[in-house]
This record gives sequence, C-alpha cells and structure tokens, in this order.
Amino acid sequence: MFFYPTERIALFIDGANLYATAKALGFDIDYKNLLGVFRSKGYLVRALYYTALVEDQEYSSIRPLIDWLDYNGYTMVTKPTKEFTDASGRRKIKGNMDIELTVDAMELAPKLDHVVLFSGDGDFRSLVAALQAKGLRVSVVSTLQTQPPMVADELRRQADQFIDIADLEKDICRDPSQRIPREARETRLAQFRAQRDREGVSSGAQQGHDDSVDM
Repeated sequence: MFFYPTERIALFIDGANLYATAKALGFDIDYKNLLGVFRSKGYLVRALYYTALVEDQEYSSIRPLIDWLDYNGYTMVTKPTKEFTDASGRRKIKGNMDIELTVDAMELAPKLDHVVLFSGDGDFRSLVAALQAKGLRVSVVSTLQTQPPMVADELRRQADQFIDIADLEKDICRDPSQRIPREARETRLAQFRAQRDREGVSSGAQQGHDDSVDM
C-alpha cells in the first residue's frame, strides 16, 4: 500500500463488516497495532469506528472492545439497533451505520488528504466517488481471499487503492495466546473505567493516548 508521508489520513471503520472479514479470514485484529500501522504512513487525523448496539442486554460481547477502543485512540460512533418483525413473523434486528459514516466522511473531507475505508460494502461506492471529486484519495480495506470475496467489485474499482486485509495479517493479527479470558477482561475494564472516573478524565480527552489495557 502506498501513502504520501505528508498526507492527512482518517480511518473510517465499518465495525460489523471488518469483524466479519477478519472472522472469515480466521484471525482476530489487534487494534493497537492497526492504529500503529496507519500512524506510520502519514499524519493520522482520526480513526472512527462505527457499530450498532443491542440495548437492554445484560452482557454485550462487543462492549469491552468498544470501551477499550474509546480510551485508545479511536472515536466511537454507535447507535441502538432497531428490532422489527418481517413478513413471515420472524424477529429481526437492524443496525446499519452507513449514513453516519457517510456524513462524517463528507464533513471531515476538507481537513483530509486520504480516506481509508474499512468496508467491502458496495453501497459506499458513491461516497468514494464524492470524496474523490473533492480531491481526496480513497483506499478501501477488505479482502478478495474469501469465497465469495468480502468486497464488492464496484467499490474496489472505484477506490484509488485496494488494500487486502489478508496482506496486513502479520502486522495487525492478535496473538491468540495473549487473549484474556472474558471474566478477567471485564474486571480489568471495570477497574480501568473506575480509575478514569476518579481522575475525572473524559474519554474524549484521551483519544490520542494508548493505555495499557490489553484487549
């Protein structure tokens, strides 16, 4: 992948899509390393992670990750999922973040030179074209290594650069032996948030700080 060292870069991460892509490739992402890779390529202005959350759940498997990302250099954009019943009477949950990501990308565009979109969703082709019309370069991160590929052909063709996340595996893959059991992870995060509360420091003030909570 190619970046100019003076470029102002922002990452826009479709959380559900990235999770599905990594799962299909069989590895977990080390988000601290992911941030480090792109910080080394230019001036990283912002890294935004988009995901929908199911409300009223006693435990959400994604909540520890969201809390960690929020304290370690990522801007979290979340919204509650919507529940509905389809024509056959089956309960469905909807949590699309495409509009939020698109609006944020267009608003940040004047402050950027290069947008990195972590998604294979073909619906983003128009966004990529709009950003390019404003003079930005756009890289799309997904994969062709699955069957079928996780990236839509029209999105890959529109992008200035396609980055196969499989090629980044050695740099961003989390060592399975370092994974903390869920119970220990929840305890550590609870202690971490309590410490932040005592110090009176908001997560927004800590966006550029890498803390030592291992996820």
